Amino acid sequence: MNLALPILVPVLPALGAAAGLATGRRYPGLARPLAVLPVAVSAVLALVTALQLGTGTTLDAATRLAPTGGPDISLALHLDGFSSLISVLVGLVATCVQVYSTAYLKDDPRYPSYAALVSLFTAAMFLVVYSGDLIVLLVGWEVMGICSYFLIGHHWEGADARTASLKAFLVTKLGDVPFLFGLFLLGADAGSFRITEVLHTAATGGLQHPTLTALLLLAGVAGKSAQFPLHTWLPDAMAGPTPVSALIHAATMVAAGIYLVARLLPVFLLSSAALLVLAVMAAVTMVGSALCALAQDDLKRVLAYSTVGQLGYMAGALASGDRQAAVFHLVAHGAFKALLFLTAGVVIHTAHTNSISAMSRIDGLRRRIPDAYWTMGIGLVALVGLPPFAGFFSKESVLTAAEHAADGEALTGHLGPASAVPAAAGWTVLVAGLLTALLTAAYATRLWLVAFHTGPVKPVAAPAGAPYSPEVDEADPAHDEPAAMRWTLWVLAVPTMGFGLLGLRSEWLPRLLDGEPLRPGFETAVLGTGAALAGILIAYAAWRAAGARAAAEQPATDPGRLLLGPLHGPAQHGFGVDRLYGALFVRPTAAAAKLVRFLDRAVVETYVRGAGAAPGWLGRAVRFAQTGNAQGYLSALLAGAVLLAVLVAVGS
Repeated sequence: MNLALPILVPVLPALGAAAGLATGRRYPGLARPLAVLPVAVSAVLALVTALQLGTGTTLDAATRLAPTGGPDISLALHLDGFSSLISVLVGLVATCVQVYSTAYLKDDPRYPSYAALVSLFTAAMFLVVYSGDLIVLLVGWEVMGICSYFLIGHHWEGADARTASLKAFLVTKLGDVPFLFGLFLLGADAGSFRITEVLHTAATGGLQHPTLTALLLLAGVAGKSAQFPLHTWLPDAMAGPTPVSALIHAATMVAAGIYLVARLLPVFLLSSAALLVLAVMAAVTMVGSALCALAQDDLKRVLAYSTVGQLGYMAGALASGDRQAAVFHLVAHGAFKALLFLTAGVVIHTAHTNSISAMSRIDGLRRRIPDAYWTMGIGLVALVGLPPFAGFFSKESVLTAAEHAADGEALTGHLGPASAVPAAAGWTVLVAGLLTALLTAAYATRLWLVAFHTGPVKPVAAPAGAPYSPEVDEADPAHDEPAAMRWTLWVLAVPTMGFGLLGLRSEWLPRLLDGEPLRPGFETAVLGTGAALAGILIAYAAWRAAGARAAAEQPATDPGRLLLGPLHGPAQHGFGVDRLYGALFVRPTAAAAKLVRFLDRAVVETYVRGAGAAPGWLGRAVRFAQTGNAQGYLSALLAGAVLLAVLVAVGS
């Protein structure tokens, strides 16, 4: 294979970002072509690279970048089925987001910088996927973090956007600190930061601290992929423009942590304790986020909590020892979640609110945006996991992996011993996954029915306290569905409907991954589909009950409130995790900062000012003796000489 092709995949978006930042203010007409063309070409090159690589083959190339006195840092390229498949997804979603943004942020004066940051974000994710060296991967990892800070805070005029961007940056950095130490441990034990060398060392039992290393890495994964307890930044990140949400929550930033664990899964298979921690983390994330999604009124926050839960499915597959199922669900989820966020952007643009309850009061909303209505339906069915959509096959592959792990038959393949996966991890993921399937179907059905099928009522303004969206004025108000926004929805609808069939009817996808079959097991398929159907029926019954209350002129009740009962309040506020962190960490840190400020001003500054003032006072005292009278100087000198003579005489 010509190495120029995979090298150009991350380089072109980076060059496009540099050109966009350099020319955006002076030549704003170049912003759109510089945003779309480099990313689109990279997507095509990623597809060509995947086709040339084929199935079951790998490509490694490296050159030493910097000697360190220890493990060298290499500019390394590692391509296999996993990296090629995910790179195609990244290219597809990033291209759709850039095209969509040309209409969505049509009149935004900061569009050139926004588009450049999206391109840089895309280049960083390509670097993470293609890198064969952990330190170079870390560079892409951190570039994504700083880009997300700027993109989430794009509407910096609003306090919510500023707070959300800062929170996302700090929470992910909190996980990145132990993550960095985990990488250092891997490099020290393997004698190299090359991923192939690390995996070879793990296979030969050369890692000295597998449990500690795996747990340190999981901290970074929890931050980047929004897993409990570092998940709280993701729902608040909805303050950014909706296309940014599609990019971050689908195929790029949040997927980076899952991809890293999948790449380094042989390291985690050396520690049953780490796998059990990962399983518990995934289970709590899945169930908790689904309950929170059922209580949200903000459309984008529902989808954000949905992302957190689906990432929990992927983490659960990895805890069950099956990275193939995890990556399968990662790619399927990337397609349908990008579709859901972009359709949400169209709905918000038309309804001029994020509030689902406010949308329900708009007469004929679904008739004004038919493309968004139908494609959102496709995305929600895939999210629920009903056949024959991609979400069904990928979700069932996760449940099948958990079932095998629970039976002590984890599908680890050539990665490591299946016995390393605790049966408790499999049972934890399986039970949590089935419960999450029911809750996911419930909140997806509630969203669909309340937003589009409650009414008809004359259009009204958003109710008091409804979430404000500064983005609604950015799109063209003359058209509910501009062409650039409408066609990207159908482009993403195609893999949402058809990608899952590749794992069922073709051997191409299993051969591209680990070679194991991806067909869902009969028991888990029945249980998973049954749970999803039960969730749909329960949500529908609650929606009908809420409608009956409204018809009887009783106080309106949200179906989610009926379903959750006393849990609705806590779930609406994320079960108080943010408040807990505020009490345990934020307030003590703020108090410590005030104490340090007081000590700095009252003690340190006083000392510094005193040290500076004392020489001044001494100088003033000495200055009084400097009269300029030579006779006075001689008199003082003579008096001093006499005094010395007297003292000497007395002393002798």
